[in-house]
Amino acid sequence: MDYLLYHILRGFTWLNHFLPLRVHYAFSDFLYFLVYHVFGYRRKVVRTNLANAFPEKTVQERKKIERQFYQHFCDSFIETLYFSQISPARIKKRMKFLNPELANNYLEAGRPVIVSMGHHSNWEWLCSWGLHSDSEFYVVYKTLHNKSIDRFYYKLRSRFNAIPLEKNKTFRQLVNDKNQNKVTAAGFLNDQTPKKNEIQYWTTFLNQDTPILLGTEKIAKKLNAVVLGAHMSKVKRGHYEVTYHLLTDAPNECAPFEITEKHTRFLEQIIKDEPAYWLWSHRRWKHKREPEQSATSVK
Repeated sequence: MDYLLYHILRGFTWLNHFLPLRVHYAFSDFLYFLVYHVFGYRRKVVRTNLANAFPEKTVQERKKIERQFYQHFCDSFIETLYFSQISPARIKKRMKFLNPELANNYLEAGRPVIVSMGHHSNWEWLCSWGLHSDSEFYVVYKTLHNKSIDRFYYKLRSRFNAIPLEKNKTFRQLVNDKNQNKVTAAGFLNDQTPKKNEIQYWTTFLNQDTPILLGTEKIAKKLNAVVLGAHMSKVKRGHYEVTYHLLTDAPNECAPFEITEKHTRFLEQIIKDEPAYWLWSHRRWKHKREPEQSATSVK
C-alpha cells in the first residue's frame, strides 16, 4: 500500500507540472476556502498562538494575519508539490539567493557552515541550495511515520544535490565529515519543539516561555562551524528571495547559549516583520516550564 501511495503522489505531481503555476494557485484559492472557512483546520491553535505572540495587536489585526497565513499555508502546499518536478531554470527564476557568496566564501576557505532556518515562507524550496554552491548541503529532517509520504519528501528534498539527513544521525555525520576533511553545509529548522525529556534550555520566544533545541550551538562549537541565518522573504506568489546573515564565525568564543539566543532572536525578528508566513498551525508551545527549570533560561 505504501509503495502504491508513493507512486500515486509521484504520478500526480508529474502530471501537474505541465500546468502553469497560476492554475495551481487557482486550486490553492479553493483549498484555502475549504481549509479555513469549511473545515477550520487548527484554527483554534492558530488563534491562540497569534494572541499569545502578539497581545499588543487588535483582534482585527490578528484576524488579518490569520487569513493571510491560511492563504500562504495553502500556497506553500501547492508550491511544495510543484517543486518535486520543477526544472532548474524555473526554480532559478522563482528562488533568488541574493548573497550566496557569504556561505560559499567560508566553505571555500575550509569552514563548515550551519544555516539556521525556521518554518517561514517556503522552507522546502531552500533545498535548491545546490544551484548556487558546489558544496554538499545536508537538509536535516525528522522521519515521517507514513513511509510513502516520507519517501516522497526524501526524493523532493534530494533534488538539486541536497542530501536529506535524519536528525538523529546529524551529529555523527558532520563529525565524520570533519574528520575526513570534508567541508559541507547543513540546514537546521530551529523552531522545532524538543521532546519533553530532551529539553535543556528555555528562553522567551514570541512573548512565551519556549524550549529551544541546542543542536545548532553544540555542533557549531564541536566543528568550529560558521553559523548563518537564512531570511527567506516572500516577494509574491511563487517568488522568494533568500538573504544570508552572519550570526557567528567564531563559535568557540561565544558564551554558553549565546549562539542559541542569536538564531532564536534572528528568527523571532523575521516572524515579527512578516508574521503571515510562519507556521502558526504548529503546536510549538505544548510544553510548560516547571519552576525548577528557571535556571536554564537567560531571558
